[in-house]
Amino acid sequence: MIQIRKATMEDVSIIQAFMIEMAMETEGIALNKISLEKGVNAVLSDRAKGFYLLAELDKNIAGSLMITPEWSDWRGCWIWWIQSVFTLPIYRKQGVYKALYDFVMHEVENNNEIGGIRLYVDKTNHTAQKVYNHLGMNGEHYQLFEWMK
Repeated sequence: MIQIRKATMEDVSIIQAFMIEMAMETEGIALNKISLEKGVNAVLSDRAKGFYLLAELDKNIAGSLMITPEWSDWRGCWIWWIQSVFTLPIYRKQGVYKALYDFVMHEVENNNEIGGIRLYVDKTNHTAQKVYNHLGMNGEHYQLFEWMK
């Protein structure tokens, strides 16, 4: 059975390892470990920046995701962005992401201050897009633009 819990400071190293593997696997990007450590620690020490959820299976951490809150002036509520999704390859197709997603949806559905969830996905990550569509998410309304320093 998959258990979901919020990450703590003791989980920094596993989250960092997941992010390094995910960035390389999905986008071919080698993350700067110093920047990554700073980023993960910032989230874990400041709830306003977000929080991580971890999925445990067979007493091992099998996957994770990060929730980043965004205030919506149009809706007068929070929107939760799902980011940094990763499942270890040996645990894929075992319901790890679905368990994380279901946990997030339960939280959103039971909190009137949260109006919905969003995520972005690399255009070439067709496997993830199928999963998100299967769970009822729709990727047809917005297109993401970015500028990165």
